[in-house]
Amino acid sequence: MTGGTTVMEGVIPTEASGQRLDKVLASLFPPYSRSQLQQWTKQGRITICGRVPQGREPVLGGEQVRLEVPPVEPREWRAQALPLDVIHQDSDILIIDKPAGTVVHPGAGNPDGTLANAIIHHYPDLAVLPRAGLVHRIDKDTSGLLVVARTEHARVQLIRALERHAVSRIYLALVTGTPVAGGTVNAPIGRHPRDRLRMAVNDRGKPAVTHYRVKTRFRSHTLLQVELETGRTHQIRVHMVHAGYPLVGDLLYAGRLKIPAAASEVFAESLRQFKRQALHACSLALLHPRTGLPMQWSSPVPGDMKALLRVLEIDRKADR
Repeated sequence: MTGGTTVMEGVIPTEASGQRLDKVLASLFPPYSRSQLQQWTKQGRITICGRVPQGREPVLGGEQVRLEVPPVEPREWRAQALPLDVIHQDSDILIIDKPAGTVVHPGAGNPDGTLANAIIHHYPDLAVLPRAGLVHRIDKDTSGLLVVARTEHARVQLIRALERHAVSRIYLALVTGTPVAGGTVNAPIGRHPRDRLRMAVNDRGKPAVTHYRVKTRFRSHTLLQVELETGRTHQIRVHMVHAGYPLVGDLLYAGRLKIPAAASEVFAESLRQFKRQALHACSLALLHPRTGLPMQWSSPVPGDMKALLRVLEIDRKADR
């Protein structure tokens, strides 16, 4: 290590002859992702036999490779004494149960008061990691589980696990409408062509796959169990609108609130007062980034969704 830079060396195996360099590097220097290694190749941090290569060039096998890993640059985020619901912690990871209404990390319009600010306060050592160790996020008004890395090794391993869809993320989603059965939405997601605040199914977007199944069917709504195969911005919200079943309370995507015919005043008022998307990250499962052991956590349905589900159940029984 020199000046905060870590130097790693390796030899390209002979059986890799003919393969593209960017693919070989990912297996030669775990746990760094292919995209990270491609970036470092462009920066000249990777050399083969003393020269800077092209990322997509084929390898012969037997070449000496040198990688200079730059020091991690800390983010200028302020520690704040905010509550943090940690349901698991060890030397490598944290599992946090985020309440609805909390932004995950600072950004435009949210300079502080976020989950990241709370993490840095409770775990000051995480200030040196990119995004305070956060490797994925959920929307401000979505509640539920997040994994946070406590070391750079764990962070890179978790990012790679997410890239290869090896992290199981299951949500509960209350939608308007009554699908006959579950299904899969396989449709690319990109920025909406006219509204920059929204995402949309877009042929030029990134691949996105969402699986859903019916958990409880009410008179005019359905509680779905939804599993992400990919992790695009607003993915569940966009895909469920695309499938014809918008999330209850989703002010950005669901459009005008629909009150079912013959709804009681209590039922109608409960729907009016539910001001966030009815989406909860209820289950998270992964292989531990250091031990490789399978681990799983669950989060109970939050109070506001539970109250709305009770009203829906009363409405269903009254309709019999």
